[in-house]
Parts: sequence; structure tokens; C-alpha cells
Amino acid sequence: MFSITVRDHVMVAHSFRGEVFGPARKLHGATFVVDATFRRSALDADNIVVDIGKATEELNAVLADLNYRNLDDVPEFAGINTSTEFLAKVVADRLAERVHAGALGEGARGLEGITVSLHESHVAWASYERAL
Repeated sequence: MFSITVRDHVMVAHSFRGEVFGPARKLHGATFVVDATFRRSALDADNIVVDIGKATEELNAVLADLNYRNLDDVPEFAGINTSTEFLAKVVADRLAERVHAGALGEGARGLEGITVSLHESHVAWASYERAL
């Protein structure tokens, strides 16, 4: 399996409900380093997985919708704990929508999967992997 990974970051505010979250139940900020890995079993006609520039642009566009926002105020996240794991899935699903819409070019239609990892720090991160 071939893969490429592009990286960006996003800054959000949010709070959690539930005893398991301890002090994170209070409103707090988080800065995530975000890696998006695109996979396919065979390279395209240009011998690439996907155009790295387009992948970078689309990751940036997906994150721009979340950046500098209090996720507690986003209607689609109402009543949801926007955990690192949950946000990894949101980003992966939004990237998948862009792949299917052709935003990463025709060659990207041969992609087989995406994995998105959100790094909370240099020692902790969460990932979501999905097929395309």
C-alpha cells in the first residue's frame, strides 16, 4: 500500500460533559497538529498517490471551518463531546467528501482510504481510518 501524509494544525475551544473528563469539562482551548494520510494500492498514471499540493489545500480548507471556533457553539456538534477521536472522524469524513467531489483531481478517484490523526501533544494523539 502506498501513502502520502500532509500536515496542518487547528485551534479550537470546547468543553466536555461527563465525569471521565475531569477538569476538561470546563471550557478550554486545544491546538491539534493534524496529519491526513491518503492510501492506495497502486500509483496513478503520474506515479503518485495524490497531488500533495491539492491534498494540503483541501486539508487546510477542511480545518479552516473549525479553526478559532468554540465547538460548543457549532450547531452540528450540539450535545456531542467533541473529543480528539470524534474530531479525527469529522476531518476524515469531510476530506472523503472532497475526494468524491473531485477536489483532489481525477487521479484521486483511485484512493482507497484516508487516515486522520489529531496530535494533542508530542506524546498523545488519536486517529480515525476510513475507506473511500
